[in-house]
Amino acid sequence: MSKVFKIATLLLFILTLFVADASAQKRKQSVRDSLRRAILLRDSMMRTFKKSDTSINNLLQKVEYYTSSFNQIKTSLSRNIDTVDISQKLPSFERRIGLIKNLIEDDQSSTLRYLYAIRDILTRSDDQLDLWQERLSDINGKLVQNQNELASMDKDPALKVIPADSSLRTTYLIQKIAIESKYQRLDTINKKLLLKIGLLQNRISSVYISLLDLKDQIDIKIREFSIQALSEENSSIWEMDNNTQSTFKTALTKTVSMNTKLLTFFISRDPLIHLAGLLMLVLFFSWIYTNRRKVINIKESPQSVFSHAKYVSLYPITSAVIVAFAIIPNFYDHPPVIVLELFFLVQILAILYMVKKTCPQQLFKYLHILFWLTLVYSFCNLFVEVSNTDRVIVLLLSFITTIASIRFYLQVKKAPEDYLPYTRIILKIFIGLQGIAFLLNVFGRVTLSKIIGITAIYNLWLAFGMYYLVQIVMQSLFLQLEANKNSNGLSSFIDFKMLQNKFRSILTILASLLWLVMLTQNLSIEDVVFSTLEKFLTQTHSLGGTNTSFTFQSIIIFIAVIWFSSVAARIISYLYEVAGKHANDIDVLKKKNRTSTLLIKLAVFAIGFLLAIAASGFPLDKITIIISAFGIGIGFGLQNIVNNLVSGLILAFEKPVQIGDYIEVDNRSGTIMEIGIRSSKLATNDGAEVIIPNGDLISHHVINWTLSNNNRRIELIIGVAYGSEIDKVKTILTDVLTNRDGIMETPAPVVFVHNLNESSVDFRLLFWAADISTWLSLKSSVLTDIYATFAKEGVEIPFPQRDLHLRLTAEQQEIFKNTSPADSNDTGLPNAETDPAAPISKRKKND
Repeated sequence: MSKVFKIATLLLFILTLFVADASAQKRKQSVRDSLRRAILLRDSMMRTFKKSDTSINNLLQKVEYYTSSFNQIKTSLSRNIDTVDISQKLPSFERRIGLIKNLIEDDQSSTLRYLYAIRDILTRSDDQLDLWQERLSDINGKLVQNQNELASMDKDPALKVIPADSSLRTTYLIQKIAIESKYQRLDTINKKLLLKIGLLQNRISSVYISLLDLKDQIDIKIREFSIQALSEENSSIWEMDNNTQSTFKTALTKTVSMNTKLLTFFISRDPLIHLAGLLMLVLFFSWIYTNRRKVINIKESPQSVFSHAKYVSLYPITSAVIVAFAIIPNFYDHPPVIVLELFFLVQILAILYMVKKTCPQQLFKYLHILFWLTLVYSFCNLFVEVSNTDRVIVLLLSFITTIASIRFYLQVKKAPEDYLPYTRIILKIFIGLQGIAFLLNVFGRVTLSKIIGITAIYNLWLAFGMYYLVQIVMQSLFLQLEANKNSNGLSSFIDFKMLQNKFRSILTILASLLWLVMLTQNLSIEDVVFSTLEKFLTQTHSLGGTNTSFTFQSIIIFIAVIWFSSVAARIISYLYEVAGKHANDIDVLKKKNRTSTLLIKLAVFAIGFLLAIAASGFPLDKITIIISAFGIGIGFGLQNIVNNLVSGLILAFEKPVQIGDYIEVDNRSGTIMEIGIRSSKLATNDGAEVIIPNGDLISHHVINWTLSNNNRRIELIIGVAYGSEIDKVKTILTDVLTNRDGIMETPAPVVFVHNLNESSVDFRLLFWAADISTWLSLKSSVLTDIYATFAKEGVEIPFPQRDLHLRLTAEQQEIFKNTSPADSNDTGLPNAETDPAAPISKRKKND
């Protein structure tokens, strides 16, 4: 029993230990789980805190962003939104359009000049309305952008989130309320401005539409008036009273009122152009006056210069006025007639003064009469309504002008050389036009008569003006060159005769074009001519049903750019050439840099070609096709030309010969004067200029004496008689060559015994000329000194001699005995009276 008890006790103890151990393990597992849950909880809380902090930062950034945006919008609304000037000036435009509309609808007796004056007003108004529309469009775009930014805030969902933290929530709500308050204010202001700008845009658009309608009506009236002018718009001069027209007083009143308004309007606009015109006048006068003073200061007899520039030297103010007032009117776009006539009257006053001082008195008297007739013509040209008085005045003007011109023509016919060139031809045309104007007026075509008469007399004066313009500009350039001849500037190197020959033709063409432009203005067909020309130039044409299209404008632009490139290349080449000719103090290597002009010309041509393509709008793929086609043609028929062109490129890059080099090629020698793209120019010693294809300079054997330097070795063979002292002769020859100008010291001159000939001992002299251009003169001076020194030192220079033995027969000896000395001399044989068989010595010099 005790044994069982012991066993049970032991089992109970073991079980207790097991239970205790299991309980301990369970407690340990529970601690682990609790620790894990704590870690997870803390991680969850940390993630929650981190997420909350990021959301709050985003909200604060949004608040800051919208605050900055609203401040920018506020600044934008306070700047560049001022439309007060438009609001103040727009009603005057509306009244002006309404007034012009009434004038067009009610007036039936207006002239063509009146219609053009109204159209000029509409054109100016059109330009101003365009500026206002562009300005309002920019403002409206800014306001729309502001409105979009304001709407983006209202729709932003991020601003709907409210932070959970109470302290952060309060701060955020305060800022949000401030932003919403700004939003409400800015939104209200922006919408009001949008409405205001929209109303202004609508008003301007309405005025603009009315203006365009009026311009169309004016254009229709002008076309109808032009057609009517070609027909019999009025009755004949003897039936003039049957027509009911405006009185002269009414027409004069309207004319003064209209032209006063146009003149006031012109003065108030384009102030920069007014200033530019005045500045041009002052600068041109300053240029002339400054050069005139220079000539007086540097020339001992300035009158010799002034005699070739009498206009600008004696009358600088008048010359400046003629040039300036011939060019300034072209600065303006459609200036009023009153302004053109004021400019024109100033110019003809200057022309009249110049004619008085420089031309025959008969010409001045004629132009003086013509001046007063031009004043009356100009006054009649300003009338905006037709009147019988105006018609009669124009008729009398045509008659008086024709009679005065015929009388002057008879005077010119007697001595045409005393007057300006083409005076007779111009007078014939002028008399014919005035006669036509007189007849048109008589038979009722008053408008056409006035246009032809006024155009004839205006363009006669303009012809004088263009002549003086060309002369004054050329004389100004001459004065510029003469005033700076002693300076080191570019103008001191330019040849005026060359400049005159090349520049006068260009200047004459420009003056002629300017005269034609003014002719179209006087004929009142400027817009028609230029619109027709623009349509012709910009109209698209296609080649043979292909997709290749072109316009004449693009072709003209292409040719013009290429031409300007060639002119620029020629100018650069000329300047390099002039600089090289006058650069005597520059070393040879620097002079030879003028060879680079070929590369510069090629670069200018290449850039000009690319600019021409870009400016003309030619597609590059079409250019590639054209170049390929040219390549095929070149391969078959233009091989020599292409060979020379490529050879020119090789010469430009490799530079085997350069400008200024002395070369020999194909038995020709001379100095390279020019290396062109296709050929080069060689100046020979006898003054000839040989044109050598560049291919010959590459493919043929060329001797270049100055490739690396400008020196040349000279070789002389000097013979002395047998018996001369060799050392003495060598010393004499060495002394002649040593320390001599033009002979290089290094390498030093050398003297050798060269050969033993039949009658002489030959010495060979070798020395180097420092400048190849002087080697002939140096050789001559050396030979001269050798001859003089040999004669002084007693050194004999041998020459070939022969002993001739004449063996005569007995009969020939008898003849010689019986022949007198004179007869024997006549036969050309020596006198052999004393000894016919004796030897006769005959000396013969070598050539």
